[in-house]
Amino acid sequence: MIIRRLQWAGAQIEAKNVRILIDPIYNSYNKEFFGKPLQKFSSLEDILYPDAVLITHLHSDHFDPDYIIQSFGLETRLFVPKGTEEEIMIKYGFKNVKGFLVDESFIIGDLTITASYSVDGLGDEQVSWIINDKEKTIIHCGDTLWHGYWWGISKKYGPFEAALLPINGAIVCDSDMINSYQPICLNPEQAIAAARILESKLLIPIHFGSFHNPPIYNETEDIKSRLLLTAEQEKVTIKLLNHGEAIEL
Repeated sequence: MIIRRLQWAGAQIEAKNVRILIDPIYNSYNKEFFGKPLQKFSSLEDILYPDAVLITHLHSDHFDPDYIIQSFGLETRLFVPKGTEEEIMIKYGFKNVKGFLVDESFIIGDLTITASYSVDGLGDEQVSWIINDKEKTIIHCGDTLWHGYWWGISKKYGPFEAALLPINGAIVCDSDMINSYQPICLNPEQAIAAARILESKLLIPIHFGSFHNPPIYNETEDIKSRLLLTAEQEKVTIKLLNHGEAIEL
């Protein structure tokens, strides 16, 4: 199985002659909210047509319908959280969209893909995606915050070969909401704890470094140093991948 980190939280998974994209984005994110990206985003033109695109949730930094349509067309197979598929088809014109509840699975080639728990910082529908190629199992958790489902996920689907987890602990201060001043996704220490509970051999950090737009979207400080320090303390193995960089498990 080959994991290629795409920009922000995106990933490309290749295994058993099947190519999967998770949360690929390019240019349609909410620029007023996230600001100008601090890391270069490419159009991902070298990505070949995927067998499926998995979306963890519909926030603009995880779901880029314009990019998907322009690159792969309206017939692209989209797999999304249950309850969001009708909106996607009506609003954007996608023809092949299926929604999944937690613990529901589907098969593409020799891969079994399962929707699992993920908790969105703003209360919107979100899932993690678990991918098994009959030899290895990985999990991509979108931009989940800390929750109590880690133990159940680990018991039912673990141990994992790799866990792709957000680490930027972003705090949102939006004039349209009562601000909590609490992180809406995992911070470095929480990501390490989640990886340890999931019994993941490898933590691949995602969802960090690209966006910091005070006072609206505020990335936590000293991400990498905190991540590496806590990983050493907790004996969790980390692989930091740049955008476009890949690792073979």
